[in-house]
Amino acid sequence: MKPRPSKKAVLALTAGVAALAAAAALAQESLLPPGFGNQPGPTNRPQQAAPAPGQPTPGAPAPSPSTPLAPALTLDPDIFASAEAQEPDQPSEMPDSARRSTAVAGPFAGMGRDAWGTTDGRFLSSLMRRLDVPIASRWASITLRRALLTRVATPQNVSAPDWIAERAWLLLRMGEADGARLLVQGVDVDQFNAKLYAVAGQSALASADAAGLCPLADGGAIRSREAIWPMARAICAALSGDTAIAGVLMDQARRRTRDPQGIDIQLAERMMGVNGAGRRSVTVEWTGVNQLTAWRFGMASALGLTIPADLLRTVGPQATAWSARAPMVPAGERIDAAMTAARLGVFSNSALVDLYAQAADDSGDFGSDTPAGRLRACYVADGDPARVSAMRGFWSGEGRGEGASVDHYAGLILTARAAARIAPDDDHVSDVANLLGSMMSAGLDRKAAGWARVVSSMSPEKSDPAWAILAVGTPRVSVDLSADRLSGVADRWAEEKPQKLRLLLGALAALDRLQTEEQLQLLVEYKVGFDNQSNWARMLLQAADRKETATVALLVAVGLQRTGWAGLSPAMFATMIRALNEAGMDGEARMIAAEAMSRL
Repeated sequence: MKPRPSKKAVLALTAGVAALAAAAALAQESLLPPGFGNQPGPTNRPQQAAPAPGQPTPGAPAPSPSTPLAPALTLDPDIFASAEAQEPDQPSEMPDSARRSTAVAGPFAGMGRDAWGTTDGRFLSSLMRRLDVPIASRWASITLRRALLTRVATPQNVSAPDWIAERAWLLLRMGEADGARLLVQGVDVDQFNAKLYAVAGQSALASADAAGLCPLADGGAIRSREAIWPMARAICAALSGDTAIAGVLMDQARRRTRDPQGIDIQLAERMMGVNGAGRRSVTVEWTGVNQLTAWRFGMASALGLTIPADLLRTVGPQATAWSARAPMVPAGERIDAAMTAARLGVFSNSALVDLYAQAADDSGDFGSDTPAGRLRACYVADGDPARVSAMRGFWSGEGRGEGASVDHYAGLILTARAAARIAPDDDHVSDVANLLGSMMSAGLDRKAAGWARVVSSMSPEKSDPAWAILAVGTPRVSVDLSADRLSGVADRWAEEKPQKLRLLLGALAALDRLQTEEQLQLLVEYKVGFDNQSNWARMLLQAADRKETATVALLVAVGLQRTGWAGLSPAMFATMIRALNEAGMDGEARMIAAEAMSRL
C-alpha cells in the first residue's frame, strides 16, 4: 500500500499550485462567460490553502440574484477534495487475460511515455482541475489535448483512476468530449472509482450517448452520488427491453427527485419511449428552465431535440463544441457550433469541411447560395480569383448579406486547404495575410512559406500583416528580419498595434530569430523581455529543460487562461514560445506565434 501523504504536505502542495496559477493569471481579467466546470479564479494570496472545488472562497462576495449561476456540470466536491488515492475494491468478473492495466493509460503514443517526466501527480492534477478553460490559443489547446491523450504511466502520489479522471475532466471542459470518452473507455469498469464514474458519466452525456451510460449505471449508482444514475438505470433497462423493471426504476427515480414532473424526468421518459418503455408522447417543456445541465444537454442532444438558444447562452463555448458533435442533431444545424469548436481547437479543417458536405448531402441542395455551395466554390471555382473571392465571404462576410454571422478566425480554419491550393501570385496581395493566416491555422507552414517572394515584393506598409505571419511561422526564416525592416514595422505599429508589436518581438526573440545588437535593441526600446522570475516561468522553463513536453503544454495553457490575446503579457508569451521551442516543440511554438499574428 502506498504511504499516505501528510495533511501538512497536501496543504503545502495545494498552496503551491494556487501560487502558480496566481502568477500566471494575475491582473488578467477573465473574458469567459459562465461555463461548464469553471472553478473559482485563483487567489492572489498563495500562502493560504485554496478551498476545495465547489466550496465558497473565503472573503469572496456572494453572487447577486441577477448573476447567472454556473450550470450543474460539476462533480461532487467531496470526491474532488479528497487528496488520498481511491482504489477500487469490488471483485472482478473479468479473467486476467482480458484485463487492461491502468498502470499506463491513454489512447495514443502522442508525446511519449516520459511526457510528464517525474512531476508529482498531485501537482499536475491540481493544475488540471484549476485550469480556467477554454484558453486563448487554438494551437495551445490542440497541444494540450495531445498531452492529455498521450499513453503515459501514472505519476507519483496519485491513483490511476484519479489520474485518468483528472485528464478526462479537463478534456471535457476544453470541449473535447470525444477525447474524454476515448480516454475513460480505455479503462475496465471494474477499475473505476467514484471520481472516474462521475467523469465517465459526464463524458457519455457530453457525447450525446445515452446508451454509453449503461455499462456504468449500476456501478455508478453504488459508487457515486451523482444524481444522473437513478434515471440512467431506468433508461438502460428500457433500452435493453426490460420494460417492467424500467418502470419500477423510473418510479424510484421520480420519488428521489425534487421535481417529479420536471424537465429531467421528461427527458428520461422520452428516452425510455425510444424502446417502448416510457411515454412516447411525453412533451419536453423548456418553459421555466433556467439552467442547462449535462443531463439536459446529453438527453436532449441524443433525442435530436433543439435546446433553446437562451439556455445555450448560459454556458460556456465548451458546450457549443459538444453540440457540434451530437450525431442526432442534423448537420445543417451544427455548422455554427462547429465553427466555434474549430476556433477552440476541437474541430480541424477536415472535420469542418466534412460537416459542410454532410449538411449538403442531408438537404440534397448544393446550390451556390448554400454554405456547402459557397465552400465548394473555394475549391473548384473557375480560376484562383474566383476561389479567393469565395473565401473572402467566409473571412469577412463579403457577399453574404447584412447581419450575417461571421467568425473571422473560424473562417480562416475552414478555408485552410483551399487557401493552400492558390498559387502564389502578385494579383492576390490584398488577400495574402488572410491566405497565410488560413494556411497556418491548419499547420500548412511550408505551403505558406511559398508566398515569401510575393510578400517581399510588396511595399512594407501593405505587407506588414502577412510579413509578421511568415516571420514567426515558417520553419526557416523566409522574409527580411533586418533591424531596418523591424524598425519600420515597429514605427508603424507602436501606437496603432502595440500589443501585436510586442508579441511579435517576443516571439522572434524566443525563436532565436533576433541575433544582431541592433535587432536586440528593439526589445529594450519596446520593453519586451522574458519572464524569468515568477514561479510559473521557472517551472515552465525547468520542464522545458527536462524535455517534459506534456508538462510544458499544461503550463503554457496555465499562462493562457482567463485572457484573450489583447490582454496577454508579452513577457509571458515570449517565455511560452521559448519553452516550447526548447522542449522540442518548435512547430507548436511557431503555430501559436502565427496564430497571434493572425488574430490580433
